[in-house]
Amino acid sequence: MSVITISREYGAGGHSIGKRVAKELGIEFYDRDIIRNAVKDSGLEADIIEREEEEISLAGSVLRMITPASYVDRRDTIHDTERRIILTLAQKGDCVILGRCADAILEEAGIECLNVFIFADIIHRAVRVSSLIDSKNPNDIQRAIKKTDAARHAYYQNYAGKRWGESRNYGLSLDSGLLGYDTCVKLICEAARGLHSPSEAQ
Repeated sequence: MSVITISREYGAGGHSIGKRVAKELGIEFYDRDIIRNAVKDSGLEADIIEREEEEISLAGSVLRMITPASYVDRRDTIHDTERRIILTLAQKGDCVILGRCADAILEEAGIECLNVFIFADIIHRAVRVSSLIDSKNPNDIQRAIKKTDAARHAYYQNYAGKRWGESRNYGLSLDSGLLGYDTCVKLICEAARGLHSPSEAQ
């Protein structure tokens, strides 16, 4: 096994799948813990980090040029702090890390990991998002999906320098709507367990 990173479309179940993978493999699972540790390490207020870290939209790359330097610097400080924490967590031992450009951070540091992207069709995602935001209003659901996906896409492109969701950036890209959570968990666990197994390919 090694470190597993999971990126995911909003509503595709990446959080639930990642948590189940960690439990199945008996390793740690990190998501919001990264943020809490970032708060402690950086001294920034929790509400500032919670608000700013997910609010980078597709327009962010343009707004960056007209945004006060203090805001940009603060946002970069949050990412730099999270980067240090992610590296520390990965060096502790096998674990699952959700989001936060962990795949790119670990790759740059030369730490071997299994990078996974979880996606699903809009119908499956809408059903899950409906429960997450506690709304059955189609407009609310569509707005939440679009906003969150846009933020994750922009964040990844800004800090990883790669296209979010592009299959070549991941060892596994899994359709949770088609496969179901159980199969996704099984495939990720099998891939993680076989990561260091001798390969038959030459």
